[in-house]
Amino acid sequence: MTNHPARAELTLGRGIRNANARSTNKTALIFENRSLTYSQLVSRINKTANIAAGLGLRFGDTVAVLSPNCLEYVELVAGLSDLGIIVATLNPRLTRPELERILDDCRPKAIVCHPSTRHLVSDERARDLKLFELGTQWDDLLAQASDSFVPGYVPEDHTFSISYTSGTTGMPKGVMLSHRGRGLAFLIMQAEYNCFGYRDHFLALSPQYHGAGFAFCYAPLVFGGTTTLLGHYDPEFMISRIGQGDIDGVFMVPTHFHRIFDLPQATLDKWKGTHRLRTIISNAAALPQTTKEQIIDYFGEDLLNESYGSTEVGFVCNIRPEDHLRKPHSVGVPFYGIEVELRDENGEPVPNGTPGELFARGPTTFNGYLNRPEETAEAVKEGGWVTVGDMAIRDDDGFHYIVDRKKDMVVSGGVNVYPREIENVVARVEGVAEVAVVGRPDREWGEALHAFIVPFTGAEVDADLVIKACRTELSGYKVPRGISFIGELPRNASGKIMKRELRDMLIAEARGS
Repeated sequence: MTNHPARAELTLGRGIRNANARSTNKTALIFENRSLTYSQLVSRINKTANIAAGLGLRFGDTVAVLSPNCLEYVELVAGLSDLGIIVATLNPRLTRPELERILDDCRPKAIVCHPSTRHLVSDERARDLKLFELGTQWDDLLAQASDSFVPGYVPEDHTFSISYTSGTTGMPKGVMLSHRGRGLAFLIMQAEYNCFGYRDHFLALSPQYHGAGFAFCYAPLVFGGTTTLLGHYDPEFMISRIGQGDIDGVFMVPTHFHRIFDLPQATLDKWKGTHRLRTIISNAAALPQTTKEQIIDYFGEDLLNESYGSTEVGFVCNIRPEDHLRKPHSVGVPFYGIEVELRDENGEPVPNGTPGELFARGPTTFNGYLNRPEETAEAVKEGGWVTVGDMAIRDDDGFHYIVDRKKDMVVSGGVNVYPREIENVVARVEGVAEVAVVGRPDREWGEALHAFIVPFTGAEVDADLVIKACRTELSGYKVPRGISFIGELPRNASGKIMKRELRDMLIAEARGS
C-alpha cells in the first residue's frame, strides 16, 4: 500500500474544483461569445480526463497542445494534469521544422491541435501519435464522455507542464514546471496584485502556451474569480473593453501599450477615465520609463505593476505603483517567498551599485530542463539558486535594476557595455516608440554599438538628436556608432526582442557591402 502525505496535494485541478465548490453557478471563463460556469468547466475537465484515460494515456505521459487561445485550452490542461499527464504547451506559430524538433524533444504520446495549426503536423507524425483536432471532433468526444471522475493521487512536485523557452539565443529548451510551483505562483500573484479574488474579473490576452500568459488566465480560476480570455489583440478593442467598467485587472506586454498610445487622440480621449481597473500588470519585456509615465497619465496612478521573472523561476521582482516615478527603470523588490542574490564571475556577492548576475530561489522554481542535465546544472547552483543569465544592480533601498542579458552585453574596446542603459536614454528622445541596441562586429573596437529605432506612427526621429542625447548623458564609448530606423522590432510571441536577429541583419549587411 502506498503511503501518501497527510495533506491535499497542490494541483491546478484541485484549485479549480475547490473554486467550484464555493462558486458553482458563477461564470468562470468567457471567450468570445461563449462562457462557462464553474460547474460547467469542471464537467468538461472531468470529461477531458475520461477521454484521455479511455485512450490509454497514463500518469507520466506527455500530451502536446498546439493551439492559439481558446476555451478548450483551459479544460485540456486541467483535465490532463488531473491524471498526472504532462502537458507540453507549444507555440502555435512554430514552423513545421521547429515543431518537429520540439516533438522529438518532448516525445508526446498524443497531440491536440486547433484547426488553424493542424497543417503543421506532418502526416508521418500524425500516424505515430494520437492526434485530435479541436472543433467538431473534440466536441463529439466530449459529448460521448462521462463527467463522473474522481482525480487520483498526483504529487504536487510532479511535472505539470513543459513550457518551451522563447529561443532568443538558440534552440528552445523545455522548462519542466511542477504543480506546486504553479499553484504557489498563483498565491504569490494574488498576494502582490490583489486582483484575482472571488469578486474580481481579469482580462487575459497573452498566449496560453507562454508561462506568464498561462498564469494570468488561470490564477482567477483557482480563487473563484472570472477570466475573460481574448483570442487576439486589437488596441482599440482593448481600451473599449476595459472602458465598459467591469474589468478589475489586466496583463499586457510593452508592445500592447505602445499600440494603444499609437491610436488617434480622439479614440484615446473617448475611453479615458471610463474603466474601474485596480491593477495593471506588465511583464515579459522591459517597459520603457517613458511608456510607464504614459500609462500612469492615461489610466491613473496606483495601478501599474511591472514584474520581472523567468519561466525557470517564475515571478522574481515587482515594482509597485507608488515606486515607478521615484525609482525609474527599476523592476522593484522580490516577491513574497523569493530570495535574490547578485554575484560576480567567481560566484561571490557584489556590493550595492555593482552589476552582478542575478540568482533567485524560491518555491516556484522549475524541475529542470527536459533532456538537458548539463544545462540544468549550469542554471541551478548549490542551494537551489537559479540563473537565467540576467545582469542587475541593487540600490541601497533594495530595489533591483536589470542591466541586460549577460549574452547581450557588448564588449567595445575591451570595456563591458550594457545596451539597456543606452536604450533608456534613446527612449526619451522625442518620437521614439521603441529602441534596441546591439553590438556589431568592428575591426577597431571589436564590437561597435548600433541602435535600431522604431518611431511612433507619423513621427520623424532626428538621428542627430539621438546622438546628442547619448553624448549628454553617457560616456563616449557608450554612444551608438550607427542608427537604423525600422518599422518594428523582431519579437517572439511573448514580447521579447530577438536581438540575435538584429545582429544577424548587421552581419549580413556588412558581408554584402
